Amino acid sequence: MPRDAPILHGRAALLAEIDGRLAAGGGVALYGPPGIGKTALLDAVAEQATTRGELVLRLRPALGERTLAYAGVADLVRQVPPEAVAALAPAFRNVLAGLRQGHPPRTGVPALARRLVLPALLAHCARSVPVLLVLDDVQWLDPESAALIAFAMRRRPGPRVRTVAGERRPDHAGHRRAARLCPPPATEIAVPPLAPDDLTAMLEARGLPCRMASRLHRASAGNPFLALALGSTGADGPAWRPAPLPEIVRDLARERLTCLSDEVNATLLTAALATEPTVTLLLRAGRDDADRELHQAVSAGVVEVAGEAIRFTPPMIAQVLVEETPAGDRSRAHAALAAAALDDVEALRHRALRSARPEAAVARRLAAVADQCAARGAERTAAEFYLLAADRCPHHLAAERLDWLVAAARTALTGGSPALAGRAAEAVIAADAPAGHRVRARVVLIDLAGQALGEMGEMFAAALAEAGDDPALLAPVRLRLTWQAMITGDPDRAFAEARSTADIAHRAGDATSEAMALSSLAQIQRMRGEPQWRDSLTRALALPASPAPDWLHYGPHYMAARFALIDDRLDEARAELLRLLAVAEHDRIGEARVEVLRSLSEVATRAGRCREALRYAHRAVQAAQEAGLSPGPTWYTAAVAELAGGSLTAAAGFAQRGIRASEQEGDNLYLRRNLHALGQAGLRSGDSRAGVAALRRLRDLEAEAGGSDPMIVRWHADLAAGLAALGEHVEAAETLARARKAAEQLGSTPALAGYLDRATAIVHSESGQADSAVELSTAAAHLFEQLRQPVEQGHALLVAGGAERRRRRYAAARLLIGAALAIFLSADARPWAEETERALARTEGSLAPEQGLTSTELRIAAMVRDGSSNREIATRLYLSVKTVEATLTRVYRKLGVRSRTQLSSRLLAVEGVPPASDTSTGA
Repeated sequence: MPRDAPILHGRAALLAEIDGRLAAGGGVALYGPPGIGKTALLDAVAEQATTRGELVLRLRPALGERTLAYAGVADLVRQVPPEAVAALAPAFRNVLAGLRQGHPPRTGVPALARRLVLPALLAHCARSVPVLLVLDDVQWLDPESAALIAFAMRRRPGPRVRTVAGERRPDHAGHRRAARLCPPPATEIAVPPLAPDDLTAMLEARGLPCRMASRLHRASAGNPFLALALGSTGADGPAWRPAPLPEIVRDLARERLTCLSDEVNATLLTAALATEPTVTLLLRAGRDDADRELHQAVSAGVVEVAGEAIRFTPPMIAQVLVEETPAGDRSRAHAALAAAALDDVEALRHRALRSARPEAAVARRLAAVADQCAARGAERTAAEFYLLAADRCPHHLAAERLDWLVAAARTALTGGSPALAGRAAEAVIAADAPAGHRVRARVVLIDLAGQALGEMGEMFAAALAEAGDDPALLAPVRLRLTWQAMITGDPDRAFAEARSTADIAHRAGDATSEAMALSSLAQIQRMRGEPQWRDSLTRALALPASPAPDWLHYGPHYMAARFALIDDRLDEARAELLRLLAVAEHDRIGEARVEVLRSLSEVATRAGRCREALRYAHRAVQAAQEAGLSPGPTWYTAAVAELAGGSLTAAAGFAQRGIRASEQEGDNLYLRRNLHALGQAGLRSGDSRAGVAALRRLRDLEAEAGGSDPMIVRWHADLAAGLAALGEHVEAAETLARARKAAEQLGSTPALAGYLDRATAIVHSESGQADSAVELSTAAAHLFEQLRQPVEQGHALLVAGGAERRRRRYAAARLLIGAALAIFLSADARPWAEETERALARTEGSLAPEQGLTSTELRIAAMVRDGSSNREIATRLYLSVKTVEATLTRVYRKLGVRSRTQLSSRLLAVEGVPPASDTSTGA
């Protein structure tokens, strides 16, 4: 395996743990399968030690060196400085001379001298500098070297000698060599797989697209080397067309399988051929020692057993095992599984898989079962049976075969099996099929592209040519052209396609396609700032359309819920989305479920339920990963939720990844939205220049697309605030003026006026007009309170407090900022609460840190000064009265006062010049 394959991503915590264990003395033994990243970790540990000036002795034995006696220790001692060798006794130097040349000790050399030479050498080295032994792939270390190193570690050459060793999984007997090569106390650590986000970062660092991440994480089980190897072969191909396994990946799978007995592999083959392998199924299939054999497979890292369920880790091991097993053995395993099946459909599946010979009766029987499965909603099973029927279809049933392939493509798509859908659709296109079959197959392949519709130009052209003038065939193709134009940021073309599609679908009597086209038309009109969107949505809602669960996010009811969200009718939006979620849970593709979860997260964010927003957002991210969907939209939603209730750092990370994913897929719609999230994160974290740069890029992209409703992506106010922080007051005012003009033309809801008034207050405050800033921001806070948007209300109060502070009205500032803090704490808006606490501390900064008061003590002291009772303080800060009383006692002691009156006088006496302005929020 190449030594430079794994890259350190997501290993910071593990690296810190290893470093901490080594600093405490002893050693660390790392275990894990090939490619999991042990070598990368060892390299990082060695680099850190070298940077600290330690002596690092590296050992990397290879498979062929295991039979070369003393080869490992010879490599080790050659790295020792000459002065350490010179300090040894003559007898030890003689032994060492032979070892450095790779020769076994001469006959007659005392065994004790052989054993003591390495601990003596390490002890001499450690007198001048700490020593770290870095031993990689110790499973290939020759036994003689392993014995000498283990003896040296047991002799404890001193706390300044430590070892970190890496080894693959223990052998059949459970022996762990790496731990024995470490000085005590030895810590054993299993190197875990990479998390999906860390794997995504690693793939991006190697130039692979984000959309491959979830598929490669499943295929590799989080193994970084396997993910890179698999990604390198499938980076240019579509997701539904599995790339052939690289030979190096097959070698790794074979290596794990060849260390197991024939009986264990036979049991694993039975599990690999089963649809849902369980321990009980293996026992029913005649694998009487399944429990013991599975235990050996688990020890070898081939499978995981959770209760009854069996899962190959990674899944490609099952693929290699099946592909490289002789046909006769596979046939016998299928026969055993057919006999063991409790379900007639599953038994038929295995009987059909025993042989691929064409037979009309068998093919029709399989197709009939597929029809039954499709009727009861088992689309994935139906797709597999349609494909089995097509594969076993004689030549004279060619027409029926094409029907079965088209049915397989559609049911596999809705059943969430892109590989089966792509295989069936491509088989139709490769055959001499009628135009209708070919168009339907191409539509399946277009749908499999997800957000990457911009890459499907040739497929669209072929589908249009084959559809001709048939409205029933044209409508679904034109509908997807509408979506392509929307994603790629071409609103004029999207508008024309949507209108054309609605007309064509109406002529075809396709109410569902017509309703989705009109819904898209309403969305485009809303984005273009055209009030006619209401008429289009009303027409769509009036149609007797019933989109399947996997298409409901393109339907009129979902679009109505989105518009309710945009217009701040949050209760209405939430109620409709919760109803749609119950339907979307039956979506096998996963895209509709993801979209509804995303919208629920955005509703919760705006309604001030930040914990709920985070929960929905991360459910959406997880669902998108499991379904292999484009990550850009869900990363945007996660960024928005993190901005409200998580962390600004996490928000920026999600937004940056969302930008890269959207750029890779040509998705200009979510490129702009992720830029908005990144801009907000920059402004609120204090990096105004970076925030403004992101928002200016968003502004330019939107201008290229022809502008949009400022209520959809509400970036104007944020850009104006950021520009004001940088002193660009003229550009800030122009930005707000353009937004107000667009709002007047559209008749937007009052919420937009609140956003713009708050931003104007920030501009005025930054330009010395504090009086009008207080008036505007206070009015915005009242408006957001009426709209029941607490986070926006708290933000407006924070701006008002900052403006009051600039007027040197410190009591009023503390009152406003304290009210904002109470709102943010109630909404679980953690980043906002932290920012507000800092603003409050700056307002109370006249108490000076040298007084020794904590942030909470400062806050309570200021509230006492402003006349609040202990009970009022407890209510506002969500504390008990006893806690407030105890805190006040500490404040009295620190400030040398004995009463509330003395405390107030003391605070008023030290009131000083207000601190410098905070440009991140205007507070």
